[in-house]
Amino acid sequence: MQTQLSEEFRGTREGEDGAALLRSCVHCGFCTATCPTYQLLGDERDGPRGRIHLVKQLLEGQAASASTRLHLDRCLTCRACESTCPSGVQYGRLLDIGRAVIERKAPRSSLHRVARRLFAAFLTGPLFAPAVRMGRLAGPLLPLRWRIDGRDVGLSHAATASASLNSPKATPTRRMLLLDGCVQPALAPQIDAAARRLFARCGIELVNVTNDAGCCGSVHHHLTLPDGALTRVRANIDAWWPLVESGIEAILTTASGCGTMLRDYAHLLRDDPAYAQRAARISALARDPSEILAAEAAQLATQLPADAPPTRVAFHSPCSLQHGLRIKGVVENLLRQLGAQLTPVADAHLCCGSAGTYSLLQPALSEKLGHAKVQALQAGQPQVLLTANVGCLRQIAQRSQLPVLHWIEWVERRLRR
Repeated sequence: MQTQLSEEFRGTREGEDGAALLRSCVHCGFCTATCPTYQLLGDERDGPRGRIHLVKQLLEGQAASASTRLHLDRCLTCRACESTCPSGVQYGRLLDIGRAVIERKAPRSSLHRVARRLFAAFLTGPLFAPAVRMGRLAGPLLPLRWRIDGRDVGLSHAATASASLNSPKATPTRRMLLLDGCVQPALAPQIDAAARRLFARCGIELVNVTNDAGCCGSVHHHLTLPDGALTRVRANIDAWWPLVESGIEAILTTASGCGTMLRDYAHLLRDDPAYAQRAARISALARDPSEILAAEAAQLATQLPADAPPTRVAFHSPCSLQHGLRIKGVVENLLRQLGAQLTPVADAHLCCGSAGTYSLLQPALSEKLGHAKVQALQAGQPQVLLTANVGCLRQIAQRSQLPVLHWIEWVERRLRR
């Protein structure tokens, strides 16, 4: 796709990157077939091809508008279109450029800008955990998208502590960094607890860094607050760097959405002379837990209780896992080796509607996607639903009558049955 950059963008990193990304698009339209919002709304501007054209218009100097911003806001950034695109268009990066431009050229009202900053600060700050506890008490009084109920909690703290005492451990011979993150410790602390026990069975110690490290930056990135995102990225690199220098083998997160953000650290800080090399090192070390445990599957299978029955399981592969990290089938193969009978899931490539902050900012579209996803997951009559990202877990659990777990929880429970 040919682009004539306006004078404003000619010679700039933003403009040249945008033009290069646009040139790779042949406007074939294959992407529309896998775009969730296009399928729901049927509007070309709410599909990847239409949004690419809107970004092209912005870079060519055409007037920005609230309408353009609306269509860019409606994108889930699920990146299913990238998995479909025969030309390899990096749509997610192009969308980031378009959103940054529209925030400058057609800014939101002062009230909305302040609200988005406060929202980001709340989700990543110290008030979130007590708010979650209050939300669990309020329960049914809250709208569905704000509701936090017992299905989000999983194992209680007492049960988690008991499981830690009863889980066998191999002598640690390897060390990896496990990120705490921001919302997951409050919403589902049992996930990382299960990960520690599971990796300990393989002789891998998971260490963490709490001082000066927190959100990976994706919350601010989702809300088009690039300065806030980069502040958190740099703070994390500084906090993790001593462990990197000590020879840590990998950097893990049990939230696949955070994993996608970690892989982007190198790109986000490529022009920062103080951080570019270190950011590239962090991205190179970033691994999804499934990539590590896939190599340990045979050993874990020997630890299965003799009476462990086959279990019918439906696995929801988050967009961040299958389209962002491009890890398809790894978790599923690991589950099969440990006795899971995977049930079919129609349109498995489609987003569940969680998409970071999307479920809170676009509730109507998110609700339709969440309902459709739960129907697809339950159609094969599984006994349990599994996923790999805390946002997806919450989105699905709110609408499902079946148990919903992180796949790491299921594996760890199965091994100590």
